[in-house]
Formats: sequence, C-alpha cells, structure tokens
Amino acid sequence: MKTVFIINPVAGNGRALKKWRHFEKTIQFPFEQLVTRFPGHATEIAAGYRELQQPVLLIGFGGDGTLREIVVGAAGAKELMIGSVAAGSGNDFARAYGTFKDAKEIEEFLNQSFSRKEDLGEFSGGEGNQFVSSSGIGFDAAISIAVNRSIIKKKLNQVGLGKLVYLLYVIRTFLKFEKFTLTVETGGAPVVYKDVWLATISNQPYFGGGMKISPTSKTDDGLLELTVVHHISRLKLLLVFGTVFSGTHTRFKELSQMSGPEFRLSTDRPVCRHVDGDDAGMSLQNEKVVYAVSHKKWNSIN
Repeated sequence: MKTVFIINPVAGNGRALKKWRHFEKTIQFPFEQLVTRFPGHATEIAAGYRELQQPVLLIGFGGDGTLREIVVGAAGAKELMIGSVAAGSGNDFARAYGTFKDAKEIEEFLNQSFSRKEDLGEFSGGEGNQFVSSSGIGFDAAISIAVNRSIIKKKLNQVGLGKLVYLLYVIRTFLKFEKFTLTVETGGAPVVYKDVWLATISNQPYFGGGMKISPTSKTDDGLLELTVVHHISRLKLLLVFGTVFSGTHTRFKELSQMSGPEFRLSTDRPVCRHVDGDDAGMSLQNEKVVYAVSHKKWNSIN
C-alpha cells in the first residue's frame, strides 16, 4: 500500500511543521510527503490520487481544516483510505476518526489494514460547503471565525495554551452577539425557533476543540444531528457551554436536538456559518439551505 503524508505547515500556527520534522525521522517504511501551499491545496493533492489502481493511505498531518480538505478530495474513491496525525489546534477529527500516535502504529496498520465507510455532510454550494465533523450557523461560527483570525491564538499556541483561545472568544462574542430566528424543515410542518444563538449540524459528537455538542452522533449511520440553542440568557449560555465538554448540556430545555438525513434551514438575517471550523460565509436572509448527507462516502482507518 502506498503511504502519503499531506503536511499543512501552518497548522497549529507552525507547530505542525516542527512536529513533522521530528516524526519523519521515526518512519521506517516507504512513504511520500507533500506539503500544502495554499487553502484548498490538500483537496487537490488528495484528488490527484483518485485514479491510481492501488490502495493508498493518505495521512493528514495537520488540524481539522486540513483533514476536511483531504476527505473532500478523496470522497467517493474506493482505493483511498484516510488517517491522521493530530497536529492542529482543535483536533476534533482525531477524536472521532482514525488517528495515529506514532509511526509504529502506522506500520502496524499497513500490515493488516482495514477501513470503514464514513458519511460526509454538505449544504448547497458545492465542495467548499462539505463538512466532515460539523457545520454551524450563528454563535459558534462567529467564534470559530474570530479564533482563526486571532493574534491571541497564535501567541497562546506558541506556549501550548491554544485551547484557551476558544473559551476566551466564547466570553468575548457572547457579550455582543445578536440572536436570530431560525426556521427548520424536515419534511413536516416548519418549526420556527426564535432568539437563536446557534444551530450546529453534526456528523460526529465533537466540535470546538473537544466540546461534545452532539453526544449521540455516529459517523456512518447516514444521518445528521441538528442542535439548536435558543431562548436562553447570556449568563445561562455560559453555563451551558461549560457542560458541553461532558455532553451533559442536553438536559437544558433551551437546547433542542433532532436527527435526520436532511434539514432545510433559513435565517431571518445574514448569519455567520462555518464548515469544520473554517469560514463558510454568511447565510442569506430567508434563503432555504439544504443540509444533507452526501451520496459520496469516504474510507477512514477506524
């Protein structure tokens, strides 16, 4: 089996490249390595292996954005398997899908490889709007976008405290975020949620660097889970976020969850949205957007 490492040198604000240089010295089997040079490059690299008539193990050496790009490029290809070495800031991909701790684990996998077909989520708009773990509208998207642009994130990552950034921006964003109205259609009568803070569409339990937003989500069941947080005070919202790491937030009456293969969502004003923590632009006022499981599957090392 061909083994290819796709390294994002800027993941973890540069820590991924330093980690790779050490990791590379421990590899005792044949491999190829490719370094990404621009956003979307990992998708191009993965897609380039689709036509090979042999099994290929693509290992993302980076964070959630890097792995999302690789999955998008490889989805639908029978011979491509995807693993990871966690080297980003949030690393939620590594919590739900196959990840390697060291080169020895990779070598053991190559001797008895196996894979599992996984779901890929998407919403209207093409490749750029596909997601592996989750897509969000509202408060969580505003936080993710702010964190990714933050100078504070870079500084804290340098001293190993990058995970604190998300919590810092939760506090900062909740003070000024404007709530919105969300309409959800699942095939029956539309459900309208007012005073909405966020809506997250999940394909696995985790987001935001270890927050267990959707505890019952499974990666291969053909379903997505929608979580809506609404009608909640700013102070109580902080309390809810404090319980998301354990998954006990589901007991709050201000949190609604549902499961299905497809959701149609619309907002009463433009609202920030993300795919796996990356900026996905703004929703348009009253535009119905379909969130669904893609017809393409991808192969994880789980």
